[in-house]
Amino acid sequence: MKGVLLVNLGSPDSPTPKDVKPYLDEFLMDERVIDVPKLFRNLLVRGIILQTRPKKSAEAYSKIWWDEGSPLIVISERFTEKVRKHTKMPVALGMRYGSMSIKNALQELKDKGVDEVLLVPLYPHYAMSSYETVVVKAMEVQQTFFPEMHLTTLPAFYKNSDYIKVLSESIAEGLKDFEYDHILFSYHGIPERHIRKSDPTKFHCKIDGNCCKVNSVAHHTCYRHQCYDTTELVKEHLDLPEDKVSSSFQSRLAGDPWLKPYTDFEFERLAKEGKKRLAVITPAFVSDCLETLEEIAMEGKEQFEEAGGEHYIHIPCLNDSDAWVSLMAQWVNEWEAKKTLPV
Repeated sequence: MKGVLLVNLGSPDSPTPKDVKPYLDEFLMDERVIDVPKLFRNLLVRGIILQTRPKKSAEAYSKIWWDEGSPLIVISERFTEKVRKHTKMPVALGMRYGSMSIKNALQELKDKGVDEVLLVPLYPHYAMSSYETVVVKAMEVQQTFFPEMHLTTLPAFYKNSDYIKVLSESIAEGLKDFEYDHILFSYHGIPERHIRKSDPTKFHCKIDGNCCKVNSVAHHTCYRHQCYDTTELVKEHLDLPEDKVSSSFQSRLAGDPWLKPYTDFEFERLAKEGKKRLAVITPAFVSDCLETLEEIAMEGKEQFEEAGGEHYIHIPCLNDSDAWVSLMAQWVNEWEAKKTLPV
């Protein structure tokens, strides 16, 4: 019997330091998130970061927490429930980090008689710290606890034409009645070394401004290329003015160089260049979360206005919109019918 496993990032159980600390520990100790030797990672995370970060993160979560719980969890649950109504297969929801584990989700599917699973990482782009870690973790759990199950993984769908259409129409709706001076596509940042590590050729990804434009097998796992590709495809679909659209990367840690340009620097640059009306889109996420609701919608607005900007909007993620639900249902139903998965 076939079933579907949707997997998103995860969330603390509450916006308190007590619950944020174990969540951050699991997240930051992931070798695909902080990719340094385990001993050093342990010293860095547990000896330094977790001494102060849980309190700060809890304060940030408190700003965006809903009565029903974590926005990312609530949105993901709503999305899952809607997808269930569009397919005859069992659909379970798991999280890469936190109490809603992948193991529990696979157990839910097993209890319903499922032995063939479509794994859907809810990330449009391939990155070792998001898409890849979901796939690796799911395979580890399956092989350890559910050896009778077979997993098939939905590919990164960042350039799928149907997805681009849904994303573009969502953006167009968000831009309605807003006369923008500029649109900023802000993607979650990753260290530059992750790009090089994910390059199967070990020589193509130089992050020099040109490598993303030259066709290569490396693009299948190059997060930077895929982000810029998404911007270009949406820009083309909506016929957006070339000089009013740009991309940037948010949420970096101090130390190693991360993908540039940095979103917070772009807020200041755009405002000082006279861009008074800014719309910001966060297409690395399909569900609004801490990074979109607090870092971009709240802090970003403040940063832009402090630099001289006047009007700022953050366009919501796809969340549980009907068009996004319908597209996901289409993909999973095509898989059930043995048709080709989207690429």
